[in-house]
Amino acid sequence: MNEKTTPGTETPILIGCDHAAVALKETIKRHLIENGLSVEDMGAHSEASVNYVDFAAKVARAVSEGTHKRGILICGSGIGMSMAANRFPRVRAALCNDLFSAILSRRHNDANVLALGGRLIGDALAKEIVDVWLTTEFEGGRHQQRIDSMDAISKQKET
Repeated sequence: MNEKTTPGTETPILIGCDHAAVALKETIKRHLIENGLSVEDMGAHSEASVNYVDFAAKVARAVSEGTHKRGILICGSGIGMSMAANRFPRVRAALCNDLFSAILSRRHNDANVLALGGRLIGDALAKEIVDVWLTTEFEGGRHQQRIDSMDAISKQKET
C-alpha cells in the first residue's frame, strides 16, 4: 500500500480516538506511516477520560468541509464515533470491525470515515481492515444514486 495506489489519500488521513483506543490509534498511525501515507493525529493522546464526540467532530468536520478526504475514528466499540461523525453533512462514517464490512462500505457506500471498535478487534485485524478500506474503490453506478439521496437528506436538514 502506498500513496500512488491508495485512492482518497491526496490529503493526510485524519485519525482520532478516545481514551479507550489510544494504543490502537498509535498502532494504526504507525502502520500507515510505515506504508508511506501521511497521517494527521487529532487526538486523544492519553488514556485520561475524554468525550469521544469532541474527537469525532474534529475529524468529521474536516471531511465534511472537504479539507480532508478520509478519516479514521476509534473508540471502545466504534459505535459512538460513527454516530457522532454521521451528524456532519457529506460524512459517510462506517463502523467496520471485519473485512467484508470494510470492503462494502467503500464499494457501495463510498465511506469516507472508518470507525473501529478498539475494545472489539486486535491490532492485526485493525491494520487489515484499514488497508482494505483504503485500497477498495467506490463502484459508483447505482450506488452513486444512493449517495446522492443521502446527501439530499443532509441538505434538507441544513435548511
